[in-house]
Amino acid sequence: MANKFKKGDEIIVISGSDKGKLGKISEILDNKVLVEGVNLRTTHKKPTFSAPGQILKVEKPIHISNVSHVENGKAIKIKFAIEAGEGKIFTRKHRVSKKSGKKIG
Repeated sequence: MANKFKKGDEIIVISGSDKGKLGKISEILDNKVLVEGVNLRTTHKKPTFSAPGQILKVEKPIHISNVSHVENGKAIKIKFAIEAGEGKIFTRKHRVSKKSGKKIG
C-alpha cells in the first residue's frame, strides 16, 4: 500500500499534547514521522573532555495515525486517484484531497 505522507508535506497534529500544531514532515520512519518544531523533548548531554554539558531540545517522532494533511488550517482526508493516459504505460497514481479534489504534492 502506498504511503499517504511524504517528506515535505504540510501536516497538523490531531491528537496528543501537541494537538493543533502545524508543521512540515522532515523524515518518515516506519509508522512514525518527524515533524519540524513539534513534539520537542529535553535531553541532557553529559560533559566530555572535548565538549561541555548541554541541555538540548530534540524532535521526537509522532505516530502516523496522530497526524493529518492540512488544507486552509483544517485537517483533511486524502484518497488516491489514478490518472489515465494512453494505455497502461502512462497511468499515474497521485494523492487528492477528498474535500476539495486538489492534488497534493
